[in-house]
Amino acid sequence: MAKSIDAMSGQIHIRRALSADLSNIVRIESESFPDPWDIETFKETLTYFPSTIFVAVLDRDVVGFIVGGLEDTGEEIYGHICNLAVSPAWRRRAIGRMLVKRAEHQFAVELASGVQLEVRISNRRAREFYEKIGYRQVFCIAGYYANGEDAAVMMKWFRF
Repeated sequence: MAKSIDAMSGQIHIRRALSADLSNIVRIESESFPDPWDIETFKETLTYFPSTIFVAVLDRDVVGFIVGGLEDTGEEIYGHICNLAVSPAWRRRAIGRMLVKRAEHQFAVELASGVQLEVRISNRRAREFYEKIGYRQVFCIAGYYANGEDAAVMMKWFRF
């Protein structure tokens, strides 16, 4: 049974992820996706992008996470949201929005001009979530996911 919480009340704390958080991150990942990342992928990502991976914590429990990285094309630096999930019991309480906002802030601090992400075409709820917070679909990638499903590529540009 989900605890009653208003994520906007300040009870949720967003902080950088630590190695000690990986087992909880993997648990949330496996509850959330049909083709979850394994712990080795998360370890590698945490090694490469330690400043842009965050967790949402409630009473010392990790209830959500976001994995991001910075990419430099040679012409532009942009943030890339690689993975975002909130434990099913804690969804629809603004935790995902808080995680995205924190990652976007870090990307901007590190001089990114915008953020990119991929989302399953069939995941209407996720696409609507991202649209509400300023992301726009820019193109699709055919067969992006392991099961052959297409991905919508979405972008949000920062305005300084």
